[in-house]
Amino acid sequence: MVYDKKIAKQTAKYLLQINAIKLNTENCFQWASGWISPIYCDNRLALSFPEIRSYLTKSIADQIISIYGNQNIIAGVATGAIGIGALVANELGLPFIYVRPEPKKHGRKNQIEGVIAKNKNVIVVEDLISTGMSSLNAIDTLKDNGMIVKGMISVFTYGFNFAIEKFKSEKIQVHSLSSYDFLINQALKDKYINSNQLKLLNSWKKNPSKWNSIQ
Repeated sequence: MVYDKKIAKQTAKYLLQINAIKLNTENCFQWASGWISPIYCDNRLALSFPEIRSYLTKSIADQIISIYGNQNIIAGVATGAIGIGALVANELGLPFIYVRPEPKKHGRKNQIEGVIAKNKNVIVVEDLISTGMSSLNAIDTLKDNGMIVKGMISVFTYGFNFAIEKFKSEKIQVHSLSSYDFLINQALKDKYINSNQLKLLNSWKKNPSKWNSIQ
């Protein structure tokens, strides 16, 4: 869920401004999952813009303190949230680790990079939540290594109901700086899209896995 509506609107505005989020209702994108989508999100682009990355970093750091209080460790989900996660940890003066999707196949074969501190509280930082599977995989890995996951904050979430239910079933508290709903409304306000495109974007969110067949 979005914690602060003002931050949600500004985050959406920034992501649209730098083309971190692309909207195209005519030439749609294909996700790795095979879904056909009118939206593609790459929040890593924000790292190239000092003012914007500072805004996102401070916003996440402030929300961590406000929602969760003082914690022990910040964990980024590889690869997208390594950069922003490290910046947040630095802002808070906390240790940082990151979690790979699977263990490395060479060297020390680590899945978690950084010091594993058992029985310590961890806040997970994500750049993007779509289906939630990569986030939950990282959370399970942290738990399996004896760490206490207190919650997760992302830069952006699509807000799919099935992902929300997954996090609820795992009893993971999730917040995001901005969301799909804030984004498309900001896009309409700033004239990136028109009202007909807004309707199409809303229809996609209702059934994203089947959307190609119902256009």
